Amino acid sequence: MSNDSSHFSCSKRYEDFPCSHRQWQHKGHCRYIHGYSRAFTFWFKAKELDHNGFIVDFSSLKPLERKLRDHFDHTFLINKDDPLLNHWNELNSLGALDLRVMENVGMEYSSKLIWIWANEYLKKTEGGRACCWKAESRENKSNGAYFKKIPQWY
Repeated sequence: MSNDSSHFSCSKRYEDFPCSHRQWQHKGHCRYIHGYSRAFTFWFKAKELDHNGFIVDFSSLKPLERKLRDHFDHTFLINKDDPLLNHWNELNSLGALDLRVMENVGMEYSSKLIWIWANEYLKKTEGGRACCWKAESRENKSNGAYFKKIPQWY
């Protein structure tokens, strides 16, 4: 790839991940359990196209999609410092919810988390040829956030 700023880029979107969460420190209604059907978009770039002429073969991303599904499909997300963590763990053990404990359940941190997942996967499978340079998490059509960074190894 040349030193100019031109490059190929593509994106992949995954939708319909119904989950619930709460922001326990929020002074308003976000402190209550509520849910959305989240959607995620990844932007990829590559130093060179693969033998098919692709930046990323979307069909090869099934493991990433499974990871998203495992974490965000019909799950209950809480921050690791939630003061009710013991109660959520008990409800999880009783089968009343499928708990995922996160650094932060907001769209901003969710975007960083999925960016990390995508780049861990691509580094392993593509050997540094392609990376995810931007990842977006949306809780609905109006609200979302993204994390944008070129990984150091790229």
